[in-house]
Amino acid sequence: MKRFHSLMLPLATVGVLMFPALLQATTLEPINSSGVQVQRQEQNGIAYLSGGIGEDESRAIQQTTGYNLHMTFSVGPQNEYIPDVNLVIQKAPGQTVLALSEAGPLVYAQLPPGKYTVVATRNGVERRDTADVGAGAARNLVFHWNDAE
Repeated sequence: MKRFHSLMLPLATVGVLMFPALLQATTLEPINSSGVQVQRQEQNGIAYLSGGIGEDESRAIQQTTGYNLHMTFSVGPQNEYIPDVNLVIQKAPGQTVLALSEAGPLVYAQLPPGKYTVVATRNGVERRDTADVGAGAARNLVFHWNDAE
């Protein structure tokens, strides 16, 4: 047991000394807000953000809080962001709570707790996923299409 305690002190010291380096690694560069055109919108009582064209706009969305479903749309082998996705979020089959055209490449939504089906369509090719959202951490969904689709 003594050996365990004597090992913990050096490990704790290393952790404390490394913390400032970790803190700097997570510091985000300032965003040029003149290039950011994303604004909170609402549909059927559901608040959402859609956008992310350009580095400043995508970082602005990624830094927002209060949205419990985060969706990312990309295409090709290099996962390029795409802003041309038709999105439908349903609480139950046939019960659409949010429907967006030409959405993305990032969409953040604030949904009431529950289970949702998310359908993302691009060039007629559909991708589906489910999201069980609640009061905890945001749920992240990534929808990807190949170049040929």
